[in-house]
Amino acid sequence: MKLKILSGYVIGFVLFVAAIPLGMWLLAGRPAAEGFGFVCFAVLGAPGLALSVWALVCMRRVGKGSPLDAFGHELTPRTRVLLTEGPYKLCRNPMLLGVFLYDFALLIWFRSLAADLVFVVFFLVMMKQVESEEKRLERDFGEEYRAYKARTDKLIPFVW
Repeated sequence: MKLKILSGYVIGFVLFVAAIPLGMWLLAGRPAAEGFGFVCFAVLGAPGLALSVWALVCMRRVGKGSPLDAFGHELTPRTRVLLTEGPYKLCRNPMLLGVFLYDFALLIWFRSLAADLVFVVFFLVMMKQVESEEKRLERDFGEEYRAYKARTDKLIPFVW
C-alpha cells in the first residue's frame, strides 16, 4: 500500500477513533470502564467500528483509494470506482455510520453534556462534509452516482 494512501487510513483512525473520543472522555470527567454504560459501549461500539472497517476494506480493495477527502480537497488519492456494494449497499456513508454508532455508544457510557456537545458539533461538521462529497461524486460519476443516490439511503438504512 502506498504511503500516501496509508496516511489517509492512519489519520482517519487517529482522528475519528482515538482523538475525538479521547476528548469526549476527558470532557466527561474520565469515566471508569464499568457499569451499564460501558456494557452499552461494548455492545454498540464494536459493531460500529466493524462497519467502519468493512467500509474501509471495501474502499481500498474495490475503490483503490483512501477515505481522506476534506471539503473537496483531495488529501489522499480518491477512489477510482463508485462504491455501491458491500457496506455501500446498506447506505452511502457506512464508514461514517459506523463512527457515529461508536461515538453514540461512548455518549451512553459517558453521560456528559460536554461530550454530547462535542458529538453534535462533530455530527454537523461531518454532514457538511457529506454534502460536499456528494457534489464531488456527482461531478465524478454523473448519472451512475445519481442512480445510486436515488436507491440508497444517505446514512441510516431504511430511514435516511
